[in-house]
Amino acid sequence: MMEKTQVNEWKEKLPLIGQMTAREEVLWLNPLVESTSTGLQKTGVTAENVKDASDRLKRFAPYIERVFPETKVSNGIIESPITAIPNMKEALSNQYKAAISGELLLKEDNALPISGSIKARGGIYEILKHAETLAIEHGLITIADNYTKFAEPEFHNLFSKHKIAVGSTGNLGLSIGIMSAKLGFDVTVHMSADAKQWKKDMLREKGVTVVEYADDYSKAVEEGRRQADADPSCHFVDDENSLDLFLGYAVAGERVAAQLKARGTIVNKDNPLFVYLPCGVGGGPGGVAFGLKLAFGDAVSCFFAEPTHSPCMMLGMMTGLHDKISVQDFGLDNKTVADGLAVGTASGFVGKTMEPLLSGCYTIADETMFKLLKLIADTENIRLEPSALAGMTGPVQAIHGNVKDANSAKATHLVWATGGSMVPEAEMNSYYDMGGK
Repeated sequence: MMEKTQVNEWKEKLPLIGQMTAREEVLWLNPLVESTSTGLQKTGVTAENVKDASDRLKRFAPYIERVFPETKVSNGIIESPITAIPNMKEALSNQYKAAISGELLLKEDNALPISGSIKARGGIYEILKHAETLAIEHGLITIADNYTKFAEPEFHNLFSKHKIAVGSTGNLGLSIGIMSAKLGFDVTVHMSADAKQWKKDMLREKGVTVVEYADDYSKAVEEGRRQADADPSCHFVDDENSLDLFLGYAVAGERVAAQLKARGTIVNKDNPLFVYLPCGVGGGPGGVAFGLKLAFGDAVSCFFAEPTHSPCMMLGMMTGLHDKISVQDFGLDNKTVADGLAVGTASGFVGKTMEPLLSGCYTIADETMFKLLKLIADTENIRLEPSALAGMTGPVQAIHGNVKDANSAKATHLVWATGGSMVPEAEMNSYYDMGGK
C-alpha cells in the first residue's frame, strides 16, 4: 500500500493523476514511445516467437474445426471480421464535436467463435500449447501428424489426469474453461467478485469447477496461483505474466494485416492506422499491439482504453512502477461495469514490454460505455458488452488530444471490440436500457 504522502508527491509530479483520481476521462501520451524497430528489440519478444504461435494454431485448426463445428467456415482458424461502421462514425463525430475524417472500423472480437471474446485468442492458444507439449511428451503425437487425433479417447484420458487453473474476471475464464474441458482437462476457474453470473453458469454447465471470491481480480489470481503451485499436475494460466497468452494474442497482427489488405485498406507512413484496445491486466491488448507493431511498424499507433475507476495500466506506465502499485493506492475503487477491465494492478511484464511501443492510454466512464453501447446498437445493429465499447472514444480522444495525423482523411481508426455475442439477451437488453438513461 502506498503512503498518502507518496500519492500526493505523484499528483504534484504528474498533474494528470489528480484528474484520474477524480475519475475524469483523460488521455495520456506515452513519452517513452520509440521507433518500432528500436522498441521491438528492447522487448525480448521476437517475430519468431509469434510465428511459432501462428504455426501451432494452424496445426490445431483441423482439430478445432472437428470439435467446434462453428469454425468450419474458417477451417478451424479462430478469427473475427473487420466491419466498417460509417453510421457510428457520423454519430460519434456529431456527439463529440470531433470530425473523424478517416474510416472507422470495428474489429469484431465480440463475434469470435468458441468463447465470444478477445480472450479466445490468448486463452485458447495457451491451452492448446500445453496440450501439445503433454501429448508429445507422452508419445501420442508428433508435429507432422494430423491434429484431429486430439479428439480421440487416449488424448482425453491423458488430459483428464492433468489440471488447469486460472484467475479471471470473466472472459479469460470462459475461453480457458471451454477449451480445457473440451480437451478433457480437469479445470478450475477462480473468479473475482465482479464476474458476471451468466459466465459462471455457462462454465459450470460445461463441467468446469468455478471458485468464487468476494475480492477483486488480483485476489482470484493469487489464490489460483497458490493452489496450482501446490499441485505438480496443475498448469496455472498466469494472466499477469504469461508469455504464451501474449503470443496467442500477438498472432492477431498478421491476421489484421491480411484482412485490411483484402478490403483494400492501405497502411503506411502516409496512411496511418490507429488502434484502440480495451485494457484490463494488459495481456490481450499488449499482445495484440505487439503483433500489430510487427505487422505495420511505425505506421500503426496503439492506444489502451481503461475504465475511469480502474486505470491500472495507465498509472503503472505513467509512474514507471507498473505492478508495484494499484488503483486503490490512489483512492480509486476498481468498480466498473466493464468486468473484463476491472483490474487494480497491471501486468508488469506487459507494462514494461509495451513501454517503448505504446502511443498512449485513455480512460472512459461507465456511463459513456453504456451510451455508446446503445448508440452502436441503434446505428449499426451491433450488440456489444460494455467493456467492448471502451475503445470507441479513442478516435475522439486522439483528435481532441492533437495526436499527429489522427484527424487525417487518410487515417484508418480500428476500434477493438472485446466481447458480446455470448451475453444473454435479457442482460444485453438491460445494458441497452442503461444507455438510454
